[in-house]
Amino acid sequence: MTQTILFDPLLPWTVIWVLAALSLAAVALALWKRLSGWALRGAAALVLLAALCGPVYQTEDRAPLKDIVVVLEDQTASQQLSNRPEQTTATRATLEVALAARPNTDIHWVTVDGVEPREGATDNSGTTLMGHLAEALANLPRGRIAGMIAISDGQVHDIDQSPAMPAPFHVLLSGQPDDWDRRLIVRNAPSFAIIGEPVTLTLRIEDQGAAPSPGGLAELAISIGGAGPQRFNLPVGVGFDLPLTLPHGGRNVIQFSVPMAEGELTDRNNAALVQINGVRDRLRVLLVSGEPHPGGRTWRNLLKSDSAVDLVHFTILRPPEKQDGVPVDELSLIAFPTRELFLEKINDFDLIIFDRYKRRGILPAIYLDNVADYVQRGGAVLVAAGPDFASADSIYRSPLSSILPASPSARVIERPYRPTVTDLGQRHPVTADMTDAESWGRWLRQVDVNVPEGDVLMSGLDDRPLLVLNRVGDGRVALLASDHAWLWSRGYEGGGPQLELLRRLAHWMMKEPELEENVLTADATGQRMRIERRSLQDDVGDVTVTAPDGSTAIVKLREIGPGRWEGRYEGKEPGLYRLEEGTQSTVIGLGPAAPREFEQTIATADVLAEVVSQTRGGIRNISDGVPILRNVREGRTAAGRGWIGLTPRDAYRTVSVNQTPLLPAWLVLLLASAMILAGWLREGRR
Repeated sequence: MTQTILFDPLLPWTVIWVLAALSLAAVALALWKRLSGWALRGAAALVLLAALCGPVYQTEDRAPLKDIVVVLEDQTASQQLSNRPEQTTATRATLEVALAARPNTDIHWVTVDGVEPREGATDNSGTTLMGHLAEALANLPRGRIAGMIAISDGQVHDIDQSPAMPAPFHVLLSGQPDDWDRRLIVRNAPSFAIIGEPVTLTLRIEDQGAAPSPGGLAELAISIGGAGPQRFNLPVGVGFDLPLTLPHGGRNVIQFSVPMAEGELTDRNNAALVQINGVRDRLRVLLVSGEPHPGGRTWRNLLKSDSAVDLVHFTILRPPEKQDGVPVDELSLIAFPTRELFLEKINDFDLIIFDRYKRRGILPAIYLDNVADYVQRGGAVLVAAGPDFASADSIYRSPLSSILPASPSARVIERPYRPTVTDLGQRHPVTADMTDAESWGRWLRQVDVNVPEGDVLMSGLDDRPLLVLNRVGDGRVALLASDHAWLWSRGYEGGGPQLELLRRLAHWMMKEPELEENVLTADATGQRMRIERRSLQDDVGDVTVTAPDGSTAIVKLREIGPGRWEGRYEGKEPGLYRLEEGTQSTVIGLGPAAPREFEQTIATADVLAEVVSQTRGGIRNISDGVPILRNVREGRTAAGRGWIGLTPRDAYRTVSVNQTPLLPAWLVLLLASAMILAGWLREGRR
């Protein structure tokens, strides 16, 4: 029961004070004039002013509310190292007993587990202790918070989101004074790099905490694409630059690892995965046109429209056997460097295109033989055939016959037909999704070829092979048995996907990863993996996934389109995963390259020190024992040697309120009338 006198004025306080001043002036004037009734009239004015103030006698029936102590239990990955789980469990049990013994106290437990990221955070957000605390305080009455206690290693990654603290904040620090850890740091890792050009990564092996023998050497293993590792001995605590050249286009997975040393906390930060996409700086293409024709401009426009293509193009305008008396030194502006292109710098080209080229003695057989060797070593040649391919001077009747996927039958068919994608072509990335052949315009010429080697993706008149692709040695060869693709670019009978077809064809020959027809790939999002298998076969098997710990899992694939299968897999831990299906294999890294939870694993008070000091709280090591609890007044230091303090809030809930006027109207009327009448009588008697 609480008793209080309150005022509920009938007029604004300003008006009451003005009336009081006027009454005081009137009484002072009466006193100065020596009027006999001044005291009684002043008393009447005082009664009236008191009535205007509205004095009320109030009694409250209050129910006390319990103090709330918020305890945050850090269960993130770094808190699972060494004996920290046992420390956390024992500390929680001790706090439960101590807080249960404190009268008038409720405990609000908050688990910071890090399994589900906070809103707006990523999978690599680390320990979001401040975010959990802010959420808890938002859902609790701040006037009842007596204190906040965090059981943690102090490695908090959202300290910049610290909320306003309504009470002392304390940290009970896990870990041991002799903890130490070794980690591998990789910096300057780009998301992509130019194939054939070195990219520099910065590596550093460092020891944290109470390392038993600072410095020394550590063994570093480097593995590219899941291949066997290369090993080096490097000094600890010294940064060094590693020049690295990507072996192929597309995703290159590079794993760096250091063996776990005896006594260190964990080996989770002894490895780092770097995934770099290899891209070509400039695609170098050599286009050789045997004679001017409308299709030559089509090839030139296609290649020149891509700013990443360096094109070298020459067209034979005049056969060497022509005798018209023109001096040799006037046949061209410059002497074309055939020897330099076909002997000395042929390996600098990514693709060589022969467009309606036939043997005219301009390129000696040794040059063409060098082109065949270029393909065997990994180069690419595309032949766009015209009537010349079926003639006696055909390019097939040269050293190139050993690599070309089909031989001419010496027949050229000049009848309208509509190109069609074969069943195999519907599975191949070069011609996949190009199945609306009914709307394509017709071509008017096709060179008949004999039984081809490789893959026939498109057919023409009477199902004769029109587009044939083949792999020769380490290189690739394509044959387009017509020179009328340009009709599509001119819109003849509605045209067709000529630019897209030729672009895909050129990029497949230059080994662009997205156009591989027999490949196993995977894309990662956090710990989830999307597996895609491309094949020209009618069916594929299951994919075997090998996790970083050596365990395996079988992933079944479902067909999502012609020649395409897909599967899903979720990894349990970050690291390098190996995928195998039949003869195809690949590797992929799941999770962050360097998990934030393991960047710093040594328990520290530095991160939370400023936040704790602002609330006059304390940071105590659990290894020294769990501190006892004391009550401290608000604003006083809340931590000392062996103890931490909580602030009693004395919060309550009002059950009922009763108010009684101290000057009821009848009493005011009676007193004021009596005093005014007495003053009047006093003056009248005088």
